[in-house]
Amino acid sequence: MRNMRYYSEIWPLHTAFVIARGSRTEAKVIVVEIEQQGRRGVGECTPYPRYGESESSVLAQLANVMAAVEQGATREDVQQLMPAGAARNAVDSALWALECCLNEQDLWQRSGIKAPLRIAMAQTVSIGTPEAMAFAAKELAQQGASLLKIKLDDHLIGERLVAIRSAVPELTLIVDANESWSVEGLAARCQLLADLRVAMLEQPLPATDDGALENFIHPLPICADESCHTRADLAQLAGRYQMVNIKLDKTGGLTEALKLAAEARAQGFDIMLGCMLCTSRAIVAALPLVPGARFVDLDGPTWLAQDAEPALVFECGAIVL
Repeated sequence: MRNMRYYSEIWPLHTAFVIARGSRTEAKVIVVEIEQQGRRGVGECTPYPRYGESESSVLAQLANVMAAVEQGATREDVQQLMPAGAARNAVDSALWALECCLNEQDLWQRSGIKAPLRIAMAQTVSIGTPEAMAFAAKELAQQGASLLKIKLDDHLIGERLVAIRSAVPELTLIVDANESWSVEGLAARCQLLADLRVAMLEQPLPATDDGALENFIHPLPICADESCHTRADLAQLAGRYQMVNIKLDKTGGLTEALKLAAEARAQGFDIMLGCMLCTSRAIVAALPLVPGARFVDLDGPTWLAQDAEPALVFECGAIVL
């Protein structure tokens, strides 16, 4: 028999995080703990309003599945009991962690994936004036980052990117528009990004406008984020995107994420590994996906004023394992 409990936490940020959808000053997460035989597994999720999630909706899903989990539901059972999303991720992550404890393994051993010693990752530059974004980019470069993820909305695109590229001429840049662009002018914007040696563009259009990318000729890879949650979405992405951003809060946990990654690669997609604003608990759960990813974007905890313990060791642009 198991015991399950769940609760909300708020983690203040050290700096406001600004994307096309607005500004955040704190990370609101929900934690699930599952105990069995004196061992405990912990999982974490971040409810995301863009996907119709809230703290209350996630807590309600957890309440609905609590009895089944306490009676021994497996990770495979949970895939059927809960829809993909943040709530299932928290349960799935807690069950993975519990399995590791009960079997005296770490997550790498449990998943059968070899752990790297160091993970190179993107550091995010959130939206600001061109001068502020260039300054932030240069600071991150001086601290050791080699890959920057540039958040943009629909304004000052050229001014911001030119300022950033001038400040960090050698760094690899990827751009995330968070669905804020429109079809009109997209080709010219893609060419501008390519001219500035941007390596990838993430989700430029609203997911509902994906049809505009069908056979759209563009000079750099485009990555699906809001358009890709689980394996069921891949069929609609072929011919439109070249890369998919996998996040546990979208897939509903590592169990589906590993299957999504394998199927996406089999269909010719490159993989980006992402996260929400979260603590180290959520990042640990996603680490087995790192070796197969072209870009790793797991800097969520680096925005926190204080991380959960035990915290991962973050350096600017890297996680040290």
